[in-house]
Amino acid sequence: MKIGFIGLGNVGGKLAGSLLRNGADLHVRDLDDPLVQSFVERGATAAGSPKELAEACDIIVTCLPSPAICAEVMEADDGVIAGLGEGKIWMEMSTTDAQEIRRLAPLVEATGATPVECPVSGGCHRAETGNIAIFCGGPREAFETALPILTMMGRRVLHTGPLGSASVLKVVTNYLASLNLIGIGEAFAVAHAAGMDMTTTYEAIRISSGNSFVHETEGQVILNGSYDISFTLDLVQKDMGLFLDVADRAGLDLDVGPRLLEIFDDAARRFGSRALSPMVVRRLEEQLAAEFRAPGFPPEMVDDEPEAPGYEVTIGHGPGKD
Repeated sequence: MKIGFIGLGNVGGKLAGSLLRNGADLHVRDLDDPLVQSFVERGATAAGSPKELAEACDIIVTCLPSPAICAEVMEADDGVIAGLGEGKIWMEMSTTDAQEIRRLAPLVEATGATPVECPVSGGCHRAETGNIAIFCGGPREAFETALPILTMMGRRVLHTGPLGSASVLKVVTNYLASLNLIGIGEAFAVAHAAGMDMTTTYEAIRISSGNSFVHETEGQVILNGSYDISFTLDLVQKDMGLFLDVADRAGLDLDVGPRLLEIFDDAARRFGSRALSPMVVRRLEEQLAAEFRAPGFPPEMVDDEPEAPGYEVTIGHGPGKD
């Protein structure tokens, strides 16, 4: 089975790397020629266009920065849809809008191919080791066909239901991560202002009810000062916008979500939209004329969990029972 992968950025490149590491017959496409060449040197085949890649492959994966870019890659004259055919599967691994995936789905199905959405969650460091979580929305039969490919790239794979469901849950989880990041920043600010040692503060949060995945990852690179979580403010703005769009369509008047986006918008104005997302905490550091730093914390996260075979997370066994 030939797999085509379009989008070799921070996340996509690591997912594609897992496919190569697990022996996949991989074809790749990206606008960054040196990046493509690095994959060719590791055994992948370069495609001249999205159409060419789709024609050559059984499964076509897109992992792109925005719904607009994905639409262009899919619908251009030399795009993916032009190269699809009977029996092929399009796997959308970008963080996208549920309505957009549903809009593109009939265009894909008209070629005889099947669309599924497969956004990931867990950070670039876990994408690199194949230990990231993957949500998958689409027909059960298509999910089962895609599952062996998904388990090459991720540890826990959850079939979320019909097309669009995975995109909704992805922006819900990203919203919570963004909320936690702002909370960590404010917690660090208050602790620092009160004269607390920041290493002790980190450990107190880590062993308490205040702990979170974000604290254990982004909290560390904030205390290091690198802020490097391989995710940028403009991506948070995009994801927050998608989350608020879902809320708006449901007629929900949220209390926290809009204010959260305002905070990230302000950080993007101050530090630039391509600044690393944990730099949102610098707003508070500047307010205190201080830096939240402690020795011994890493400049970037490395997944120290050994890579293991992925599996489907089954629903109905109680909370947290995989």
